[in-house]
Amino acid sequence: MQPALQPGDFLVALRRGSVERGALVVIEHPARPGFEMVKRVEALPGERAGTRVLGADEYWVVGDRPDASTDSRSFGAVSKSAIRGIVRFRYWPPRRWGILRT
Repeated sequence: MQPALQPGDFLVALRRGSVERGALVVIEHPARPGFEMVKRVEALPGERAGTRVLGADEYWVVGDRPDASTDSRSFGAVSKSAIRGIVRFRYWPPRRWGILRT
């Protein structure tokens, strides 16, 4: 997720809140139960993502570096239940702490 996030960043993600386009979210990888990763929401339910329209419970998520990211382009849309939280705050390292905005 560089440049928005750097290796060693510690984040706070909340389960509550609405998922909006551009938000950073923690998702569970669809093919690897228990493996979580941070991605950016590019398309919401009912919107077009590539050649298809997302279903009522589907989100299209991408990494900030398309050339080095495993995301919806490789595993498809993710369901709302795969979204574990919405990233709100970076607390480490101290020089980079702060609220993360979309």
